[in-house]
Amino acid sequence: MSYTFFQEYWWFLISVLGALLVFLLFVQGGQSLFFSLGSDKTDRKLLVNSVGRKWEFTFTMLVVFGGAFFASFPMFYATSFGGAYWVWMLILFCFIIQAVSYEYQSKHGNIWGSKTYQVCLFINGLLAPILLGTAVSTFFTGANFSINREAIFDLDGTSQVVSQWMTYKGLQLHGLEAVLNPWNVVFGIAIFFLSRTSALLYFINNIEDVDLDRNARRRLAWNAAAFLLFFLPYLSYLLTKEGFALNPETSEIFMQPYKYFHNLIEMPLVLVTMLVGVVLVLTGILMTLLKPNFKKGIWFEGVGVILTALALFLIAGWNNTAYYPTLADGHLQESLTIYNSSSSFFTLKTMSYVSLLVPFVAAYMIYAWRALDLHKITKREMEDPHGHNY
Repeated sequence: MSYTFFQEYWWFLISVLGALLVFLLFVQGGQSLFFSLGSDKTDRKLLVNSVGRKWEFTFTMLVVFGGAFFASFPMFYATSFGGAYWVWMLILFCFIIQAVSYEYQSKHGNIWGSKTYQVCLFINGLLAPILLGTAVSTFFTGANFSINREAIFDLDGTSQVVSQWMTYKGLQLHGLEAVLNPWNVVFGIAIFFLSRTSALLYFINNIEDVDLDRNARRRLAWNAAAFLLFFLPYLSYLLTKEGFALNPETSEIFMQPYKYFHNLIEMPLVLVTMLVGVVLVLTGILMTLLKPNFKKGIWFEGVGVILTALALFLIAGWNNTAYYPTLADGHLQESLTIYNSSSSFFTLKTMSYVSLLVPFVAAYMIYAWRALDLHKITKREMEDPHGHNY
């Protein structure tokens, strides 16, 4: 197997992890609904415990996604995490307060009260999807950095700075300038409403409570509509904009009209994946809205979210595309592709053997998920003083 095969294989694995993370953000979406969906303390406890039993899945997926990116494409990790660190520090902070809040809100001696920690969870639910969506959007819109590859081989210590974040209009914002591109924000908000839509479908499936079920269905329609209101314009923008293309013969980066649209057309399996994903998302939402007793919408919508997100990640990096383009003047050729930013052939090949264990890990996660969802969450369970509740 060639070096190119392993580079494309690892971008596929990164895309799968990223797509799973997008789906698992339903935990954040659920946290943003604590105070609007939960009418009293008991309802909020139901909601907290419903998503609280899944928050570690999301946190673990985020860590695995970042770790796999670092191992397979270290130049991206060094450039983005080292340069745009204000964005990543905000994301990290959001997930730190989430972990602390779940673990300590019901501890004896909690002087702050459980509501304080629930507010922290709400902050995580509000900011994390928007920040992650905005960061991922830069795969298509670009970021403000430069790369000096010669520094890698500089052994006399003259210049050991390989990647450098450039100033934006004289200001060093370290990634915060991404919010100044409205399309990045549009995608971030779309991910936020998608996470809320997924959360409502999850609550309907996971909680056995008539009032919460009715309230969740009532909010599902406008959250799904808000998601479509932001996502469809972004998708139209993406498929009609100039993209950052790579000439495979000369390794030159150039601007190509309708690049991401061409990626879909030239990779029919990816196109089918996206179309199937979109249909499943709409099916899960519409069936839940139209059938009062239908509770399995999360599985249709969830699989659809994974497939659609997978397709978006693939068109960002496959088919000779720069997945992390630079917007710095005169530095276009320093944009990152899966070919110029990956680990060595030996590293990718060795890690590929380890990746064969992924199906076993996935099987364990499915088993753990099913074990946690063996019974629907009820108010009676929340009132049990001996139960394991947050």
